[in-house]
Amino acid sequence: MGSEPTTTLTVAKLKALCVLNDLSASGKKADLLARLLEAGVDKETLGIEVFDESTSTFQPAIEEEPSDEPVMMSLEDDEPVEPVPLPSSGEDEIGDEDVLEAEILEADLIDAESDDEPSAEASVVPLPVEKSAVTPPAKTENAGAVTLMEMVRRPQTIAVMLTLLLLGAGGWYYVNNQLEPFTADSLRYGDSMGYMITEGTFLASEEYVELVTDQLEDPPNYCKIRLSFQGESTASVTEGTGVELNTQSSDDRLGAVKIRGGQGLSWLAVESVNEMSFSQFDLSGHYPIASKCSDFTTDSTTGQADLTLKSWKELREQVVLATELEFAATLSATSYAGSAFTYGVGGLLGDLEELSPGLGMVIAPVELADFFGNAYITKDATGTSSGWEWRVTGSEKIGSTNMWKVTASHRDVRDFCLGYATMTMWLDVESPWAARQTVDVAISSSEASQTSCSEWQQRGIDAVLPEGELELHHTFERTTLSRGVKAIELGKSYDNRPQANDLNPDSDDLVEWGIDGTHLPDNSTARQHPLDEAMACISEFNSAASGAVAALENDGYVWRAVDQQNGTATEWNLSWVDSDTTAGWLKFSVSGTDENLNCEFIAKGTFDESITHNRDSIPKALPLHDIEARLMDSQRYPELTGPEALFTGSGLHDTTSVGYLVVVPGTGFGIDFSDLLDTSGATTVDLQRTWDDNGKDRSFSLLVDATDGRLIGWTDLSVEELG
Repeated sequence: MGSEPTTTLTVAKLKALCVLNDLSASGKKADLLARLLEAGVDKETLGIEVFDESTSTFQPAIEEEPSDEPVMMSLEDDEPVEPVPLPSSGEDEIGDEDVLEAEILEADLIDAESDDEPSAEASVVPLPVEKSAVTPPAKTENAGAVTLMEMVRRPQTIAVMLTLLLLGAGGWYYVNNQLEPFTADSLRYGDSMGYMITEGTFLASEEYVELVTDQLEDPPNYCKIRLSFQGESTASVTEGTGVELNTQSSDDRLGAVKIRGGQGLSWLAVESVNEMSFSQFDLSGHYPIASKCSDFTTDSTTGQADLTLKSWKELREQVVLATELEFAATLSATSYAGSAFTYGVGGLLGDLEELSPGLGMVIAPVELADFFGNAYITKDATGTSSGWEWRVTGSEKIGSTNMWKVTASHRDVRDFCLGYATMTMWLDVESPWAARQTVDVAISSSEASQTSCSEWQQRGIDAVLPEGELELHHTFERTTLSRGVKAIELGKSYDNRPQANDLNPDSDDLVEWGIDGTHLPDNSTARQHPLDEAMACISEFNSAASGAVAALENDGYVWRAVDQQNGTATEWNLSWVDSDTTAGWLKFSVSGTDENLNCEFIAKGTFDESITHNRDSIPKALPLHDIEARLMDSQRYPELTGPEALFTGSGLHDTTSVGYLVVVPGTGFGIDFSDLLDTSGATTVDLQRTWDDNGKDRSFSLLVDATDGRLIGWTDLSVEELG
């Protein structure tokens, strides 16, 4: 025996003791023993041979364990546990100087510089399944080894084990709560998601008030209105039946529905529906006082409302063919019901959706596949969609589900200084819609919001943006989700799909009356006194309407005309403009027939604002009577014919009026259209009807693009006093 102390403990046990005493666990066996002695660990714990006075010899403190067998430990035993031999052979045998079977994070337990001790990676040795498999040895007087239970009762041991436990649990939590990146799942026919709408507020001032009051029969003179709303809603995709495919040779497109476009031709499309039922729908209004809008609410009305928003996306080109908004609301003692149908994008935000495409997405939960396409949803992913710029900012737990969090900002609203429009969405791989979505929109015409815009941008904003402010804030929260079976396949063609030459009228059908004509041609046989016939009355008003007569006999023209039935007579209201930009209006009545035409002057006036005279920009258009004939075709537009529409089976209802409007680049009524129109202007035709229906005030109106005969859309409204 040398002068240096020796121990009966294995290298593995010495290294374990070093760890428990916050010492380095690298080096040879002698180094480990010396390090532990310097730290003050007692010799009996270290298994160092001690001098026995009775025999005058050194005796080991404990029996040295076989060096070729791994140590098995049990937390259930207070005594040292005999090693349990494991089956091993060849290179798989574990030596007595292998590391302890526990992984200490970031610690190097193997001395890479040791030449005479083998290095091995820590491996897991299973504990005995049954306690009876381990038999503790009988105690002896000289047994002084520290048991595993005694070791783990030490404070240092407890600290280490707690740290390992927390790190292990934390690691498990981290790994199992990291979201996998994904691409949005396509919608399926029959998909449905229930959701709540909370914290809903809507504010409109000045001209934006018309977004709400235009739906009222007798709108109050509000300068500002506020809405607060909340309720339950459902987003779904209609699962069409085989009835919708009667023009198809197979059922390949089963699930799609049939919808007529603005030209009256049939297409196959995906129908998306959002049904909103507001249990709270409170309206408050402000009146102007001394040319200023009062800060105080004057009228407050509590009620309920139901809205259904439908859209149809064509299968092949994936464009929105039509949008329909149906609504029913009860405010105080008045009931409102109606619909607004638009061929193209439409909805609750009116012309703002035309000005800023994609803005209408804030009305309902975003369809992920439509918005993100094939983009990979993962941390810091970015992209653009329908005017929105989006970014994945990370993940967040909503309820018991971890979801990706995405922020989006509408680029056009921001860049053109219209205000701001932002959305925050939480995405779940299981849901084809945003599982949670917050919306914040603020549109303003104030100069403060336009300070960063160039001069030409400000001119454009002033031309198209209504005066005032509009704000919309709300939150969508998913409550239920039901998935359909058949995935929607877009970009696919189908039988009998309308072709380009089926849509627009022949060029020969268009008239270029702007060269030297005085008005849009109208030789209707469905109305008693068409415009061509009524224009013969103008010369008879030489003294009563000399300005109009002089303008139309020279280079002037009629840019706006509207008729109205009054018994057997027809009243025409014409707006004219002369080549020197003087402009005015003339109202007169026509009765009788061509052989015996009776003309009666009613009223006249001039416009304070300048109206642009520009014949070169008047576009070719369909005559008024041709558009009327297209709309009366119940095969093209069945919704327009009937007792609650504009036409009877043979003509127009007595209360239906017809008119047209020509807009050319330049200034009119304080609006400069130069930046909005090309060199050609625009011509629209409008039809309107109001009537009483058993105590209900009813109205129906539509708009047509006269340059191609396309129906733009219509509205239907019913107002009833409940008493």
